[in-house]
Amino acid sequence: MNWLTDFVKPKLSSLVNRKDPPSDLWTKCGCGERMLYVSDLKENLHVCSYCDQHMYINFDNRFKQLFDDQVYELIDIPFDNNDPLQFKDLKKYTDRLKAAQQKTNQKDAAIVATGNIGGQKVCIFLLDFSFMGGSMGQYVGEAFKIACQKSVELQCPFISIASSGGARMQEGIVSLMQLPKTVAAVNLLDQKKIPFISVLTHPTTGGVSASFAMLGDIIIAEKGSMIGFAGKRVIEKTINEQLPEDFQTAEYLLEHGMIDMVVHRKELRESLSRVLSFLKK
Repeated sequence: MNWLTDFVKPKLSSLVNRKDPPSDLWTKCGCGERMLYVSDLKENLHVCSYCDQHMYINFDNRFKQLFDDQVYELIDIPFDNNDPLQFKDLKKYTDRLKAAQQKTNQKDAAIVATGNIGGQKVCIFLLDFSFMGGSMGQYVGEAFKIACQKSVELQCPFISIASSGGARMQEGIVSLMQLPKTVAAVNLLDQKKIPFISVLTHPTTGGVSASFAMLGDIIIAEKGSMIGFAGKRVIEKTINEQLPEDFQTAEYLLEHGMIDMVVHRKELRESLSRVLSFLKK
């Protein structure tokens, strides 16, 4: 009997080839220091129970958290995104769209739904960061316009929930044209006296923050969200100054009068319900 091959080698192999626990049971905390049970994280609305960091939450869980009795109706957006510039980097834009659609089972980054919050009918437009970073292209601009028109039709408050890296670079100037398009849709709400509540989540940046996201009659941000236009390092190099540590956080914006409220995710539904009741009066 060879002690090395018959005993030591199998022991080492079992250590090296040890199977990891199923990835769907655990996930890492946003701060990267803790492992969390996925089931516990869902119960806690995807907020870390250790550091209180608000992590990504998909549109279905978000809607179920906000709408009364977890009931909502999705609004179909009769628009198919295309490739206006026939853009290609490492991959064709059309291939990136298909990959994102297969990964998320969504047509694009925007989802529109209607339902009740605190007994008040509302229309919600949501940007899902899991679809190409929640970037705004033709489809998103069209979805926002349709959502605003739906609020006018139903004569109900309009709520946008943003989580986005900004304009979609693969659509170039066509993507930038969505900024004035969404602003025009906000103007329609204003003309028809429809209240617009903008909810900013982590992160809300670029062309989205530079258009409709900061135009709400009431602007609410989730605790700890990063909100801004250009990145912190870009600004520091441009102005050649050191920025505060908490620059571009929701709390910093509240302190400097750029938003109206900072709300913990667990309190978001109650806060929206309260604001809606005030607007109704």
